[in-house]
Amino acid sequence: MQITFLGTGTSQGIPIIGSDHPVCLSNDSKDKRLRVSVLIEWDNYTYVIDCGPDFRAQMLANNVQKIDGILFTHEHADHTAGLDDIRPFFFRQGDIPIYAHDRVLDQLKQRFEYIFATENRYPGAPAVKTQTVENKPFRLANTTVTPINVWHNRLQVFGYRFFDFAYLTDVKTVPEEEMQKLTGLKVLVVNALRIEPHHSHFNLEEALDFVAKVKPEKAYFTHISHLLGFHEEVEKQLPENVFLAYDNLKISI
Repeated sequence: MQITFLGTGTSQGIPIIGSDHPVCLSNDSKDKRLRVSVLIEWDNYTYVIDCGPDFRAQMLANNVQKIDGILFTHEHADHTAGLDDIRPFFFRQGDIPIYAHDRVLDQLKQRFEYIFATENRYPGAPAVKTQTVENKPFRLANTTVTPINVWHNRLQVFGYRFFDFAYLTDVKTVPEEEMQKLTGLKVLVVNALRIEPHHSHFNLEEALDFVAKVKPEKAYFTHISHLLGFHEEVEKQLPENVFLAYDNLKISI
């Protein structure tokens, strides 16, 4: 199984437009972060978690030739705004499967009405096949995926576990009953927004505490803002099994 971090930035990405913050001015490629998304590949299957406004650039940067579906964590624009850019995949493959909470599907239908239209469709519009994700395991290709129900302040968000890999983003709290789904992980990915506390995201301290509680073999932080600091400097301060993810990083499990 191979994981590619397509984007590891927060909602504005790094650099932020017009910012003169030192991290935004960094020449280190690891300090340049597109909006958060991950590509998961195993056997001959390819799935994406979240489809933000940088989706097209991410597909081109990683030479992605096909996707078998998109799983959505929640409805915020930095996780959904790139849905129209599935068109090249749709033209080659047909309707693209998408997986999300009913609430998220409703939001997508409002924002991308032409994609979901059943009559008088625009000829160039892509189409999707929808599957509602509930808080219970579901089949995906030749495996079972386990949703992890977490909270982004007061907004419900789904994380996902594939095999011994779990991906959680935009997390502030994780109910105790969901923690049992995270046992025995080889790799945990979780958000670490910045140093200072935030009302709807783990900061660095909270993310480290969460890793210590879950006890994966390795952990990677994502959904990172410029306020976390320079990639190289922050990573030196992390435990030996914890890393900052960066755009286009590939890991094998």
